[in-house]
Amino acid sequence: MICAVVRYRLPPSIDRAACRDHFEKIAPGFRDVPGLISKHFICADNGIAGGVYQWKSREAAEAFYSGPWRDGIVERYGMAPEIEFFSVFCVTDNVADEVRVLEPAPAVAAE
Repeated sequence: MICAVVRYRLPPSIDRAACRDHFEKIAPGFRDVPGLISKHFICADNGIAGGVYQWKSREAAEAFYSGPWRDGIVERYGMAPEIEFFSVFCVTDNVADEVRVLEPAPAVAAE
């Protein structure tokens, strides 16, 4: 599993309320994105917005970020997004009441 953090600066014409309204409008469109597990739409008080995405693979993430989505970000916000990729080793899911280890440590051979 891969986690991607995407950030961009909102232009002065887009305040918090407008950002929230836009995110609510587009959120359903992410339900059918190949390889996407979840997306958190984020906005900070300093005018930075974006998303925290969980992907099945980095290939799925890169395919999405290199397509029309990227062009839309540049057109709407006037800048290319900053994208950081992270490996996900474990997930604590309090809703499901479970901890999932996605990449366990290698077993240590007994002596």
